[in-house]
Amino acid sequence: MHPRYLSLLAAFAAAVPAHVYAHCQVPCGIYDDASRFATLEEHVTTVEKAMKQITELSAAEKPDYNQLVRWVNNKDQHADELSEIVTYYFMAQRVKPADPNDKAAFDKYTAQLTTLHGILVSAMKAKQTTDLAHVAQLHKLIDQFRALYTAK
Repeated sequence: MHPRYLSLLAAFAAAVPAHVYAHCQVPCGIYDDASRFATLEEHVTTVEKAMKQITELSAAEKPDYNQLVRWVNNKDQHADELSEIVTYYFMAQRVKPADPNDKAAFDKYTAQLTTLHGILVSAMKAKQTTDLAHVAQLHKLIDQFRALYTAK
C-alpha cells in the first residue's frame, strides 16, 4: 500500500474515538467498579425507555417507521454494550476463579458466574422483545451481582 494512504488510514484511525464503556484487556490494574455498575444501570434504563417508545410508536395510527427503527437499534446497541461490560470487564477480568476445595469461595464464584450469565441471557431477551419483564429482571440481577461482588 502506498505510504500516503497508510498515513491517511492512521490519521483516520486516530480520529475515531475509542469505545468508552469497555475496558481494555491489558493487565493495567486500573478498575472502576462503581462506574461500571452505574453504566450497567444506565444501559438498562435506556433499554427500558426504548421498549416503551417502540410500543408507543407501534400503536400509533400512522407509525413513524424511521423513529421506530432508530429506537429498536438504540435498544439493541445498549443491550450489547451491557453484555460487553459483563463479559469483558467482569467475567474476563474482575471475577477471579476460586479453588474448588475452598467451599465458601467456590460457592461465591459460582453464584457470581451464574448471576452474570443470567444478566447476559436477560440482555439477549431484551433485544428480542419489548417485554418490560426483562428490564425488571436485569435490574434484579445487577443488584444481586453487585451484592455478591462487593461482599467480603
